[in-house]
Amino acid sequence: MPYVGEIANHESLRRIRESQAIRELENRFRLKNISGTDIVKNQFLSSNDLPDSNSSIHYVITIDGSNLAINPEKSYPSAEYCYLTVASVILDMQIIKTTSQERFPDPIKLRGAKKTTSFEGVLPGCNVLLDNESDDKSSLRRVLFEMLQKHTLFTEGENLLETYEYLLKYRIENAGSKPKSPIPGFEDKDLEYGFGVYQCKYSGRDLFSTDAMRLHELLNPVGSSGEMYNQIMSVIEKLTLINILRNFEKMGWLYLLRHTAFVIDGPLAVFSVASWLAGAISKELERINNTQKQISGQDMLILGIEKTGLFATHFEQLDRVTGRDYTFGEGAITPNSILLLNDDYIKKHIKPSTSEKPYGQDTYFGRKILYKTKLGHRIVPVLCCFNDNQRDITICEINQFSRLKDVTTLLDELSSNRYANSISALIAAHAEAAIPLNLGTKIFEKMAKEFKKESINNV
Repeated sequence: MPYVGEIANHESLRRIRESQAIRELENRFRLKNISGTDIVKNQFLSSNDLPDSNSSIHYVITIDGSNLAINPEKSYPSAEYCYLTVASVILDMQIIKTTSQERFPDPIKLRGAKKTTSFEGVLPGCNVLLDNESDDKSSLRRVLFEMLQKHTLFTEGENLLETYEYLLKYRIENAGSKPKSPIPGFEDKDLEYGFGVYQCKYSGRDLFSTDAMRLHELLNPVGSSGEMYNQIMSVIEKLTLINILRNFEKMGWLYLLRHTAFVIDGPLAVFSVASWLAGAISKELERINNTQKQISGQDMLILGIEKTGLFATHFEQLDRVTGRDYTFGEGAITPNSILLLNDDYIKKHIKPSTSEKPYGQDTYFGRKILYKTKLGHRIVPVLCCFNDNQRDITICEINQFSRLKDVTTLLDELSSNRYANSISALIAAHAEAAIPLNLGTKIFEKMAKEFKKESINNV
């Protein structure tokens, strides 16, 4: 390790480059062949060859979050809390398409194509206490419960806590071993599941239904809790998706889903201590999908977008042309190309593993593909799964990837020159999450009324 202010000289580098032993070892190295020709030519499909879809997307609902940790008192060691926001943005694709075709697009019309509602909160971290709570973890647990309880996207709808507690029933019915109690001094006792606020039978102190997510366990007692903030944000994003769908069902708006796409920033997965939510979410998505399918005749369109990570890096490596730097729009992969991924491919080429358990079995409720859009953007979408066949990642068939043609068409329409591995809808959502606008706006009621009016006029 270097000393503070130390500046390295070139002597050590000269010794390395002149070492005969190092040169002999380098000559024995070879790169694993993952790029270029064989994989690309043999396994990529063309989106142009997919069967035409009889659907059109009128609305895109995107969900994205952001968080920012703050040190409230610089002279106080390690004190921290975190601002958190999750934005839901509705894009009216018909306005966007019509306005974009104009020679001089009207910016007012384009702004009218986007409507936003957002979730805001602040989370206590290390050395920050709430009211009369005696420790930072108890403060975090109470704040998380109250945040979910207070937030609703619909005037008369289900709040996020009610959505979460519905999923918790799945956990209780299918739980194996229980997590340990979060009450200080009773960490050796099992947590008794419950709903709302209830009392610990050992200590008499408050427990919360949200304790079952165990997110408080990620709080760092002596420093920053960045992982915890990110996991809480990710969980709220997924709860927001399920909350919207459940409220659509309660309000009789399932007819909207035929022409609506949902896009979440990041993978369709729940990681870390709250990963049990992935199984509960998967089952609820399957139930809602089967119900709305009786109306629409097809699966919902729900996908995540992974902008970074192993899969995005692998895609970039595949697209490199040997011997020269990558130029946008060029590459070894032709535009409109799709690579459907299975467990074998992922473990051999992307995330090496000898595990017999399929990739993402316990954490994902969607499957990844690689898609190069018609303009040459490389995107890693995660398509939602709605039945056991779609979830069977040991095989790889086109019919396992729901509404694949609609997905590629949507990505072609929304791919962004600003960020080549994302889409404009997510960029809009992130902008709202980073700087929340229209706090508390109830936009979904208006969406349903507009769509119903439009449907009547088209009859």
